[in-house]
Amino acid sequence: MTSNPAVSPKAALATAVAAVSAGAILVRLSEAPSSVAAFYRVLFTTVPLGAVAAWRYRADLARIRPRDLAFAALSGVALAVHFAAWFESLRWTSVAASVTLVQAQPVFVALGAWLLLRERVTRRMAAGIAVAVGGMVSMSFGDFLSGVAVGPRPLYGNALALIGAVAAAGYVLAGRSLRQRISLVPYVTVVYGVCVLVLLSFVLAAGHPLTGYPPREWLLFVGLAAGPGLLGHTVLNWALAHLESSVVSVSLLGEPVGATLLAVAFLSETPTPATVVGGCVVLLGIYVTAAADR
Repeated sequence: MTSNPAVSPKAALATAVAAVSAGAILVRLSEAPSSVAAFYRVLFTTVPLGAVAAWRYRADLARIRPRDLAFAALSGVALAVHFAAWFESLRWTSVAASVTLVQAQPVFVALGAWLLLRERVTRRMAAGIAVAVGGMVSMSFGDFLSGVAVGPRPLYGNALALIGAVAAAGYVLAGRSLRQRISLVPYVTVVYGVCVLVLLSFVLAAGHPLTGYPPREWLLFVGLAAGPGLLGHTVLNWALAHLESSVVSVSLLGEPVGATLLAVAFLSETPTPATVVGGCVVLLGIYVTAAADR
């Protein structure tokens, strides 16, 4: 760990979690198609990183082996599916349910590492996975069975959020070994670049326009990139150099809580009791899984 940073790592981490929590609210405030919002979020995040990579990391980019480049591209495809599915889920279900379910990616990372990478799953990890899955079922079907739900099609939105979580797990698994050989800026430049191209194909396939949006939408697109993108995830990566990875990963469990509180304040969206109880169970399962996997 790097000692004596100019900025308090814990304060920076709190700022990053708050910035990431605002992402769902910005998506809900946008009236543009969800794939367009996802495209511009990643594009506006990639442009400054790409400029830095071209300026300072050209040699590093040139040294990336073709096999590693292929896996980085695969990671970018998974990230694009994650953003597309999650942004769309926010149109159909509550912010609380969507953000909690998509944040369950550590559970799917543990399962994927066991199935694909032959990594061992301890009893504690298995217990955490079981608890999280139980919470997901409770959250997804509790509101449906009670006849009270937030969102036009909560089951559909929850399913999209879970697809986003699985895709995010694929993004993590694809990059798990690459980050040991490729430095951060070149890696994310390649991944985000591929992600932008895939999201662009989604937008064009759906027939959505890329221009003609009012100034308010462009401000939201920039806000998504500057807030959750650069200020959120970039600062989280910086914090990893000064804090234990377990502290950073567990702190991300604050995102669903922060997003839910912001949804109450700015969208007047109060989660149902089934969503609250199921969400708490999911967060407990994620915590147990992440703590056992650290």
